[in-house]
Amino acid sequence: MAHHTSDIKFTIDLDENKVPQRIDWSASDGGINHAQAKAMLISVWDKKEGDTLKIDLWTKDMLADEMKQMVHQTLLGLADTLQRATGEDDIANGMREFTKDLGKRMGILKG
Repeated sequence: MAHHTSDIKFTIDLDENKVPQRIDWSASDGGINHAQAKAMLISVWDKKEGDTLKIDLWTKDMLADEMKQMVHQTLLGLADTLQRATGEDDIANGMREFTKDLGKRMGILKG
């Protein structure tokens, strides 16, 4: 079997105070080259430490309502990931219910 690698690259332009002004990303296998983003949330499981390393960055022009939507969608995605990885349907559905309630509290979901 041939060995293959794939690269995902982030380029962050910072202002004089080291605040992100622009986030670009590329994915060699995805055909994405210097796509612009307003925010990124990365979690990496550190096998040695048994802990999660996180990088959360957003640009100056990321609106609060956009961040609320991003957090809401990320939590829904995490519920899907948990369900696929563990088969824990009840826990994943509990996460979805929590996320639905949170969306209502944040004002991004009605009713």
